[in-house]
Amino acid sequence: MPEHTLDRLAATIAARKGADPDTSWTAKLLAKGPEKCAEKFGEEAVEAIIEAVRGDREQLTAEAADVLFHLLVMLASRDVALADVLAELDRRDGTSGLVEKAGRNT
Repeated sequence: MPEHTLDRLAATIAARKGADPDTSWTAKLLAKGPEKCAEKFGEEAVEAIIEAVRGDREQLTAEAADVLFHLLVMLASRDVALADVLAELDRRDGTSGLVEKAGRNT
């Protein structure tokens, strides 16, 4: 199976962890710590919500790409691999969302 765009992006983000923050936006963001990475993810998520409400498909597409990028940066900041997230989605595959949510420890 060919490598997915998200896999390549996650690998690039991981490679930027040790890069010079003066030469890489990703390295600069990661150097600011997980809290800043989470804050930036939240900002991008809000921007995507705004575009979804507005109904601008082009802008929503662009903001959704930003959300995915910043989600991967946030995950990397806490050493959570994309593969782990995908494995969790695979585990949930075929399970009703209502059943899955009811089974969570809250």
